[in-house]
Amino acid sequence: MRFYRIFIISLFLLSVVVAVCSGGIKIDFNNYVLAFALFYFFSNLYNHLKIVVKHGNTNVDYTISYSIAFAIFVGPLGAFIYETISMFSIFFIRKLTKTADEEEFLHTFYNIGSFALNGAIVYYLFRALYPIFDPVPFGFWILLFTLVIIMTLLSHLYLSIIFTSTGEFTSFKDVISFIQSRSILDIGKIAFSNAFLLIFLENKQWEMLVGLFLLNYLVSRSNIAINQSLQHKMERDKFEQMAYTDFLTGVYNRTFMDKKMSELNNSGEKLGIIVTDIDSFKRINDTYNHAVGDKAIQQVAHVLQNQLSTDDYLFRSGGEEFTIFLRHRDFDQCMKQVEKIREAVKSTPVIVEHFKKTIEISLTASFGFYYYKTNEALDIKNAYIHADQLLIKSKNLGKNRISEKNGISDVPSSSMY
Repeated sequence: MRFYRIFIISLFLLSVVVAVCSGGIKIDFNNYVLAFALFYFFSNLYNHLKIVVKHGNTNVDYTISYSIAFAIFVGPLGAFIYETISMFSIFFIRKLTKTADEEEFLHTFYNIGSFALNGAIVYYLFRALYPIFDPVPFGFWILLFTLVIIMTLLSHLYLSIIFTSTGEFTSFKDVISFIQSRSILDIGKIAFSNAFLLIFLENKQWEMLVGLFLLNYLVSRSNIAINQSLQHKMERDKFEQMAYTDFLTGVYNRTFMDKKMSELNNSGEKLGIIVTDIDSFKRINDTYNHAVGDKAIQQVAHVLQNQLSTDDYLFRSGGEEFTIFLRHRDFDQCMKQVEKIREAVKSTPVIVEHFKKTIEISLTASFGFYYYKTNEALDIKNAYIHADQLLIKSKNLGKNRISEKNGISDVPSSSMY
């Protein structure tokens, strides 16, 4: 028999011995049945709110535990009976819904043993330490917080022994990391919830007890709803980013360019539209290979992006072609920026590995730049066509140059070298 099985059985048997030797249930039968029914009902109600974390072949459930208050109120035997019925109820539900682990039956004995034994430890510690803490300001709350920390450490210790024996933990660092995974906020939430529950139990304030259970349930449901909403938004944002991002360069793709064109069209904004293309790109692919060509495209995209402001847009609009929208600039400012971009591409060679050698390839790019004010008279797609035609002109004039036109003042086209 593997060690972790022996450990689980030993833990369960120890909890049985402690419960039987504790001297019976510590409250009268009617109060026990009422407390049992309330805790059992709300524990099952909370069951679907738990967080399940996978460790190897084992699912570890994280949820708010109210067993501390119950164990202190009813004693070790009462807690053991409650944990046994509660855990076997969960076992049969998981079997019926086909959500049980491969060793769910053994894990049920672990859950009974660990919770019942921890409940007994907490019961005896509370009875022994309460007279010491009671005179201290906030002593009751400090004691409950301390007991929750002890119970949490014990639970993590049990699981660490099991995970170490199954090989899922291979170092002491894994154990420490696992113990630290429990948030201090969770511990505080458990401590305060159990403290209030214990006060209501001791004073037989059953309506207040039910009210606290309902409040915790509503808060937990609300938190889950908020977390799910945030998760869905993050997933939508991620999918949207994937839909609008070019996989090779990480800049925006043609789909996002079309979207932005629709948004900017007729906005009345002055816009500099640049269409640029890597010169002699086919020669790079033919001389080296497509992997080197991809590296060149990535390099140019990186250089272009570094020359733009946060308000500008960069799109990969074709194979080795990029489109840029320059915003919030006049014509002269745009021209200076385009020239700056052209020089940056020219002065930044691409460095790649080719046949186990590091090679440096000089790059240049040609640019077509059209400046205009978005309005109903000229659709933005036609403005883009103007910029594309200016790019063709730059190519025909010898490449590595800018052909531009000011669509606002209708300045004749010219070339800059």
